[in-house]
Amino acid sequence: MNLAGLWTATRQWVPFVARTVGYGSLSCFAGPFTRGRASLWAMRQWCVSSVRGLDITVEFSGADNVPTAGPFVYCSNHQSLVDILVLGAVLPGDYKWAAKRSLMNIPFLGWHLRLAGHVPVDRGRGGTVAEQVIERFIAVLREGKPLLIFPEGTRTLDGELRQFRAGAFKAALGGEAPVVPVALDGTFHMMSKGAVSAAGDRKVVRVRIGEPIGLPPAGEEAERIAELMDRTRAAVGELLDGLRAPG
Repeated sequence: MNLAGLWTATRQWVPFVARTVGYGSLSCFAGPFTRGRASLWAMRQWCVSSVRGLDITVEFSGADNVPTAGPFVYCSNHQSLVDILVLGAVLPGDYKWAAKRSLMNIPFLGWHLRLAGHVPVDRGRGGTVAEQVIERFIAVLREGKPLLIFPEGTRTLDGELRQFRAGAFKAALGGEAPVVPVALDGTFHMMSKGAVSAAGDRKVVRVRIGEPIGLPPAGEEAERIAELMDRTRAAVGELLDGLRAPG
């Protein structure tokens, strides 16, 4: 990394760490005494202030497609580390994230995630662990809370939509919750996988929420999961194409 790159990374990361400490502390101290309302507020402000600190402009549409009652599963494409900040700044609802377990070990951020009931996800740990994660997803949905899951499982390597994994859709069936497709575009070129700072002067990210996708009718579980997964991926792909269309 050259001197200019080091300066950019420092200028972005030092305030980000300070915001994480500040809002994480507020969540941990006030959350238990406010039935989680302070934690939700702190998370939202952390995301909003971080997006603003990175000079990101978010163009958001489709909020009227979000269900007003009951649990549901947000399913979004995943382009970079910045995605969770962007989505956290605009997506409505007291939803829980499917977060990598390693994030739970980060001071202040991890403490907030655990306290607020977000779900740790272990990757590559085998079928038994995966089933346990899905059970935690279902428990969140049965408590009436929405979930936010990146069904690609990891960030894209080329900016294009990857194949989806079945876990989110198995959880949706188990929790009897519709799926709400979400597409975002603009974060990949800003901070692709392996980058340590957000690039570019004018950073515009577009986020669009699609219409909820209901659960398939009764039938074999594997077939219902596959149908729901295919319909959701097609919906996210269509939304993504719309965001990228000229004009």
